[in-house]
Amino acid sequence: MLAYLTEHPEKGLLGYRQALLPAPVLVQYWRSFADLEAFARDKDDPHLEPWRQFNRRVAGSGDVGIWHETYRVKTRDIESIYSNMPPVGLAAAYGLTTITRGRDTAAARLGVREGDEPVVSVY
Repeated sequence: MLAYLTEHPEKGLLGYRQALLPAPVLVQYWRSFADLEAFARDKDDPHLEPWRQFNRRVAGSGDVGIWHETYRVKTRDIESIYSNMPPVGLAAAYGLTTITRGRDTAAARLGVREGDEPVVSVY
């Protein structure tokens, strides 16, 4: 599926990261929810039929667990900072923007105002 999506960028997958430990995880970055949904539901793409087969064979057995979360995120509300490392995650999918140390602030770039909603910061 990932090889297919990499060969067909018009489908909307911008990038992905995968890891095997402590449990297999795959994070995908899509151009839009509409692209993700179209891929997931298109009978000619390599997702729908394998998903149907999985559900017929093992979904109700309890033998295999699936953890799937989808988040719609406004790109103006995203900031990723990279120092002395290549871009991964969102920056690999969306690209980098150079900031000027001392002149730019995270609050200004993200349009944060006093009293805004909680923020999650991951290191």
